[in-house]
Amino acid sequence: MRPTVADARTSPVIRVQSEDFDVAAEIAALAGGRTDIGAIVTFTGLCRDEGGRLAALELEHYPGMAEGEIARVAQEAARRWPLTGLVAIHRYGLIRPGENIVLVVAASAHRRAAFEAADFMMDFLKSRAPFWKREHPREGGAGAWVEAKDEDEDALGRWD
Repeated sequence: MRPTVADARTSPVIRVQSEDFDVAAEIAALAGGRTDIGAIVTFTGLCRDEGGRLAALELEHYPGMAEGEIARVAQEAARRWPLTGLVAIHRYGLIRPGENIVLVVAASAHRRAAFEAADFMMDFLKSRAPFWKREHPREGGAGAWVEAKDEDEDALGRWD
């Protein structure tokens, strides 16, 4: 069952899905004509082609575990900042260059809280969310698993 707009007002909405998402529709669903929202900040992560060498990126996850970890961090964001809504959507499966991978939508009465909450969520998603990525090269072949980057871990450390 998909979370409703009313759910987003009371607790973060988390979805891990194979299908694409519509950024504008997600913003509209969260905003829904509300007058308590003064700022909506979004981040959309896209699959890059890595200079033309990448045909696709494959993302794997443990169902249930990924949603639980993202929900835990989203609840932490809701405790840290006065949010009026938070949505985090992460895709899995085979994703081609130019396609959406991740969306974070943070809403608040004021911009600073929305910016910081979205930034916090993305730092977690890049470094700690239980997803595994494999690159599929344009020339074919199995491709390599993508290792975590030190700069992603460093970015997460600023929230301690």
